[in-house]
Amino acid sequence: QVEDVVGCHVEDAVTFWAQNVSRCNDLLKLSCALAEACPRANAVFGKPDFSKIYGGCFSEDRCWYRCMVQQCQVLYIDYGNSEVLNRSDIVEIPPNLQCPSVAKKYRLWGLQIPTDQNLNMFDQGKKFLSSLVFEKEIKIHYKAKDEDGTVIAQAEYEKIDIGEEVAKAGFAENCTSPGNTKDVEERKIDAMQNQQQKIKVSVPLWVNRSDRVLYSIPRGRFDQVVASARNQNSTGSRTFAPKEKMLASTSAPNTSLAQTRPDQKLSEEKEVLRRENVNLLQRQKELELKVQQLKCELQVCGNAKRDSSRKTAESFEETLRTYIGMKMKSLAAKVKALKEVRHTNKNSCFGEQLSQAIKAVTEECLTVPCSLEKLQKIWTEYNLAQERLQLCRNVDERDELITKRDEVQQNLYSAAEELILEVDQLPLSGRSRTLQELSVSLEMVYGQGSEADDSEEVFQQFFKWKSVKMKKLICVRNDTDTALQILADWFSGVLKVKASSDLEELVGNADEILRKVELAICEELDTDLNEHDEAEREIIMSAYNKVIHNIRQEQSMITVIQNRYLASVEFKKQAEEWLNRRPDINNLLSIKKTMKSLKAQLRWKLVEKNNLEESDDYSEFEMTGIKEEIADLRNRVLQEISKEQEEYEKLTYLVQKWFPELPLLYPEAGILNHMNSGGLLTRSLERDLLDAEPMKELSTKRPLVCSEIQGQKVLLKGYSVDVSSEAKVIERVAKYHRAWDQQKEKSGLLQLLFLLFCKSDPLVYLMVPYYPGASLGALQADTPLTLEEALKVMKGVAQGLQTLHGANIVHGSLHGNNVFAVNRKQGIVGDFDFTKSEEQRATANTMVVSTLSLVSPELKMGQPASPASDMYAYGCLLFWLCVQNQEFGIKEDGTPEVDVVVMDDKVKSLLLNLFCCSRLTAEQVLRDDCFLIVDAIPVSPQPGEEHDSEKTDEKKMQLTEENGTNPTQ
Repeated sequence: QVEDVVGCHVEDAVTFWAQNVSRCNDLLKLSCALAEACPRANAVFGKPDFSKIYGGCFSEDRCWYRCMVQQCQVLYIDYGNSEVLNRSDIVEIPPNLQCPSVAKKYRLWGLQIPTDQNLNMFDQGKKFLSSLVFEKEIKIHYKAKDEDGTVIAQAEYEKIDIGEEVAKAGFAENCTSPGNTKDVEERKIDAMQNQQQKIKVSVPLWVNRSDRVLYSIPRGRFDQVVASARNQNSTGSRTFAPKEKMLASTSAPNTSLAQTRPDQKLSEEKEVLRRENVNLLQRQKELELKVQQLKCELQVCGNAKRDSSRKTAESFEETLRTYIGMKMKSLAAKVKALKEVRHTNKNSCFGEQLSQAIKAVTEECLTVPCSLEKLQKIWTEYNLAQERLQLCRNVDERDELITKRDEVQQNLYSAAEELILEVDQLPLSGRSRTLQELSVSLEMVYGQGSEADDSEEVFQQFFKWKSVKMKKLICVRNDTDTALQILADWFSGVLKVKASSDLEELVGNADEILRKVELAICEELDTDLNEHDEAEREIIMSAYNKVIHNIRQEQSMITVIQNRYLASVEFKKQAEEWLNRRPDINNLLSIKKTMKSLKAQLRWKLVEKNNLEESDDYSEFEMTGIKEEIADLRNRVLQEISKEQEEYEKLTYLVQKWFPELPLLYPEAGILNHMNSGGLLTRSLERDLLDAEPMKELSTKRPLVCSEIQGQKVLLKGYSVDVSSEAKVIERVAKYHRAWDQQKEKSGLLQLLFLLFCKSDPLVYLMVPYYPGASLGALQADTPLTLEEALKVMKGVAQGLQTLHGANIVHGSLHGNNVFAVNRKQGIVGDFDFTKSEEQRATANTMVVSTLSLVSPELKMGQPASPASDMYAYGCLLFWLCVQNQEFGIKEDGTPEVDVVVMDDKVKSLLLNLFCCSRLTAEQVLRDDCFLIVDAIPVSPQPGEEHDSEKTDEKKMQLTEENGTNPTQ
C-alpha cells in the first residue's frame, strides 16, 4: 500500500527518511507514517506516537486523505462518505481541539484470508462486505479480543450471518477454530508477501534525485503523501479487516530492488535527467511561441484602443457641436409634454367628482318629515286595535273595541293627511333619480363600494388631503412657470446686449438656467394627480364608501316615505268612504235571497221533469220546454253564485284591511268559513241542482259524477267526512288553492273550482276541471309520448312540484294517473286525497307504474314523506316515459338500473341525480340542461277542447283513485 501511494520502495523510503529526518516537520510526519506502515522501519526507529502528528488526524476515527495533483479526495470513515477538497482547505487541528481515537477495530469470527488471494480480490471483498453492512442494523456478538485491541465478533443482519455470506462469496475461508490471533496475523502477512512478489513494481523517480528536487517539494505534498498512506491503511478498518491485513500489505519487502547495483541506479538517474532536459527544451520552445503570440495580440489590441479613442474623441467633438441644439430640442419636447399634462389635469378636475358627491349627500340631502314619526306611532296603535277586534269572540267586548278603534282611526286619518301635505312638498322622485345617477357614476370610477366608517371625519380628512395635494401642485407649477420665465428673459437679454463683456457674463449663466428649467419641468411631470400611494388610496376609498353609504341610507329613507305616503293616501280614501259608517251585507243577503228563489224554481222544474218522465201522458214537446227552462234556471243560479263569490271577495278584503269585526257582526253571512276555505266553499251550490252524470265504473270507493258548468266539463269528487275530519279537509284544500292562486295557470297545478256540502249525506264535494284521457297512464297505453313531448310535459310537472314545495306542501301521490299531459305538451300535477295525510298518500298501493315502485327508499325505511320523496317519484315517472319498452333491472334498494338503459345522456344524468341520496330539488330540475330547449309552459286550455275523444278515453279508465286512477282523467 505504501508503494502504491507514495510511489517508492519501502527500503528506499526508509533510507530517505533516515537521511532527511531532521530537515522539517513534514519529513518527520512522513517518516512516522512510513514507520507505522513498514515493520522494518519500526524495528530500526521504533513505532511513532501518532497522537502528536497532525493532532491525531491519523487515528482511525479521523478522515484519511488520498494525494492528487491539486486536490484531495477525503474519506470519512465514521459514515463512509467522501468528498474532494483543495489541498489548501486541509489544515492542522489546533492542539486544544485534538482528542484521542474512539473507533474500534473488528474482525469477523471464524474467517481467514485465503493465501492465494490477490489485491484485486481483496478490494472486491471489501466492497462486498460494505454492501452487506451499509445503513443496516447489525447485531454484534463479541467472541474474543486481540492484544492490539482488535475485537473478534460475529455479525448478523436479521437472520443472515455476515461472515458466512463473505465466505460463500469466496472472499474469505472458514477456519476450524479461532486459534491464536498472532498465528492468524502471520498467515495473512505471508499471503500478502507472496502476492506482492507477483506484482511488477516500477522504480520511483524521486528516490535518486538530488537534494534540490527533494527540497522543492511543497509542504502540502508531504501531508498528502502521509495522509494517503494512512488512508490506505484505514481501508481494512472500514471493512472490519484486522490490523494484520495492513501490516501484511505494507511490510512486504522487494528483494529485487534491494539488490539493485549502484551503477544501475546512476544510469537510471541520468536517463531521468536527460528526459527532463528534453522536456525543458520543449517547454522553452512553447514559451517562446507563446510570447510571440502575446506580442501580436498586444499590437492588435493597441491598434484597436487607438481607433476606439479616436472615435470617442470624434464623438465628443460632434456632441459639443450639437449640444445646444439637442438640449433645446429635448427641452421643447418636455415643454410639449407638460402642456398635455396640464390640459389633462384641467379636464380631469382632480377629485372634483367625489367632492361634488360629498356635497350632494351632506348639504343637499332630504330630511325625514316631522309627521312621519307621529304617523308611524299612531299606525302601530291602529294595527293593534284591529288585531284585538279580529281575535274578539265576545259580543259584549265588541262594541267597546270598535269604539276605541274608531278613535284611533280618526287620529290616524289626521296624521295621514298631515304627512300627505308635507310629502307633497318634497321632490322625492327627482331626488331618488339624482341619487341613483350619482351612485352609478361613482361606481364606474371607483368600483363597488364596501363597508363604510360611520365617522364624519372621513370627509374632513379627504378635503384636507385634497387641499394639501392641490397646494403642492400649485407650488410646483409656479416653480416651473418661474423657471420658464427666467429662460425667456435670458433670451430677451441676449438679443438686447451690445457689449461683449456683458454678453460673456450673460452666456455664462445659460447652463445653470437650462438646468433649473429642466429640473422644474421634470418635477411637474413626475407629479401625477392620478397616481396615489397606499395611504392616499385609503383616504379616497374611505370617502367614497362613506358617500355610497349615505346614498343608500337616503334611498332607503325615501322608499319608506314613499311607501308610507301611498299607504296614507289609500287609508285616507277608504276612511273618507267609510267615515262614520261601516259596510253591511245587504247586497250579499239580496243575492242569497234571489238565489234561494231561483233554486226553488229549479227544484220544482226538476220535479216536474221527473213526473213527466213517469207520466203516461209523456209529451216530447213539453219535455223539451221543461229542459230548456231547467237549463235557463241553472245558468241563472250559477250567475248568482258568481255574484255571491264576488261579494264575498269584497267582504274578505274589508275584513282583512279595515273591518275585522264584520264576521262578528254578521255571523249568518258565513264570512269566516269562506275565508278559511280560501274562497272555495259555497253553500249555495248543491249537487242535486246540477245535471250530474254518475261515473259508476269509477265510483267503487267514493261518489264521482261528471257535469258541465257554463260550457266547461267538471268532475265532482265526493269525500266522506265527519265533524273532526271536515276542518282538516277544508284546511288542506285551502292551502292547496292558495298555492295555485299565486301563479294560477302557470303554477303547473290542477285548479280547484268549488267546495260544496251535501245536505242529505255526510259528504263534501270538490269540483275540479275534467281532462278526459289526458293522464300519462292513458296516453302511454294508447299513443306513447315522444322524448321531446315527454320533456315538455315533465317540465310542467316539475313546475307544479316547485309550486307545492314552495308552499310547504308534500304531494305524496304522484303517479301515472295523477299527472296530465294536456295537448301532449303541457304537464299538470293533479290534486290528491285531501282526507289523507302525506304519509298515508305516499305509501298507498297506487304508487306504482309498470313494474317500478314510486315509493322512495327512505319511505320504505319508515321515514316521513318529504319533497325529496316527491322528486324520487318524479324521477321514476320520467324514467318510465323515456325507457319505453326496454327491459331494465331493479337494484336492492328499489331504484332502477339507469346505466344499462339506452337514452339521452343529459336525461340519464338527470335521472342519476334524482335517484341518489342527495336528490335535486324541483327548482334545480327546472334549470337542468335537458329542459333548456323546452318551450315555456303555455296557458291551460279549456277542457272542452278534447270532447271528441271523450267516449274512447272513458273506456280506458277502469280503476278508482285508490287503484291507481284519478277521477279527473
